Amino acid sequence: MREALIVWGGWSGHEPEQCADVIKDILEEDGFTVRVESSTAAFADPSIHDLSLVVPIVTMSKIEKEEANNLASAIESGVGIAGYHGGAGDSFRDCVEYQFIIGGQWVAHPGNIIDYRVNITRPDDPIMQGISDFPYTSEQYYMHVDPSNEVLATTTFTGDHAYWIDGVVMPVVWKRKYGKGRVFYSSLGHQAKEFDVPEMRTIFRRGANWAAR
Repeated sequence: MREALIVWGGWSGHEPEQCADVIKDILEEDGFTVRVESSTAAFADPSIHDLSLVVPIVTMSKIEKEEANNLASAIESGVGIAGYHGGAGDSFRDCVEYQFIIGGQWVAHPGNIIDYRVNITRPDDPIMQGISDFPYTSEQYYMHVDPSNEVLATTTFTGDHAYWIDGVVMPVVWKRKYGKGRVFYSSLGHQAKEFDVPEMRTIFRRGANWAAR
């Protein structure tokens, strides 16, 4: 049976504990045994090397060097990692190794909660199968992203909230490799209620399953 670790914490505005409960249910529905922890100290545990999947839900926080090194080593050896929004894309701003794993780092969400559109760029990918472009209401993440990411969905910014980014096409969903480990990321999911959006929930579910060893 596949085993997953969810680690939640950091900024409470992203409802990390509530989102951990939602993701735990999703993973258990798909046959995972799930452990949930509320401290990044879990990343330093040597046993994470035996996991199938790690899901970080930690916004704007700190990670100790030994925690980051052990996590990176586990992913490089083949453990999968799946994350979303600030829980994975704005977790440890001073840890470049972690950002190297995820493949991106949040820098802005002009306009805060707004209506925008998610455009599917790889409808042939199994993660996106049957999903068409869809409207979304949340923070539209402007990120610095790794050019080696395999981008599955994008969004296009208007100049309504920052005129100089008018027309910028930004990755929203991607997958990548870090050593032998599979990495999945989606910038959707500001709060737990967004998992009620069918497209968002399906994309995360499929991405997590794809990433899992």
